[in-house]
Amino acid sequence: MPSLDRQENVFVLDLGDGENRFHPDWVGAVGAALDEVEKAEGPRALVTAATGKFYSNGLDLEWLSANADRYHDYVVSVHELFARMLSLPVVTVAALQGHTFAAGAMFSLAHDFRVMRADRGYWCLPEADIDIPFTPGMAALIQSRLAPQTAHEAMVTARRYGGADAAAAGIVDRAVPEEAVRSTAVEIAQAQVNKAGATLGTIKARMYAPVLATLRDTTAPLG
Repeated sequence: MPSLDRQENVFVLDLGDGENRFHPDWVGAVGAALDEVEKAEGPRALVTAATGKFYSNGLDLEWLSANADRYHDYVVSVHELFARMLSLPVVTVAALQGHTFAAGAMFSLAHDFRVMRADRGYWCLPEADIDIPFTPGMAALIQSRLAPQTAHEAMVTARRYGGADAAAAGIVDRAVPEEAVRSTAVEIAQAQVNKAGATLGTIKARMYAPVLATLRDTTAPLG
């Protein structure tokens, strides 16, 4: 399960050491960690990271298949997690040390910055290959955070981007050696700790108002 630590003014949320799929308990734990970061006072920023082969492999499709009657509420909760991260009143940095797929890739896009391992691991939106359409909220998030040509290629072709290609496409901000992923993310976050607060939250809320409204539509989250 996710765990929250603090390195001086930078909170580090480790998402786990497995596939870090969006099981309801996992989503709840990440949300609780964001509550703690948001309620803290003074200079601060947030890095999310993981341990092992995956940053996150996306939705928990196994849980969904066993709980089809809860699909609507599940999607609403995932959308809310994206919205929370996108509008969090602190600077956020995703440290992508491993595979970052589907909803995991979308979650990374909800951060302000992304650092990815250069030599191994892929960032990918595989929905076109696995026959699962993007929800309106997911599409809005992706298209708000990527250049139009990149969003189109990533969403339509399900291309797997390595670190260097992801940096060239503007999906991530830095591609670095494996051992430098987390430390680079912390360094970027540490430089922005004084931005935390209500003003930053307002800037993000206004910048992404249409996306946040779509993500927080609980009546028809599936379109």
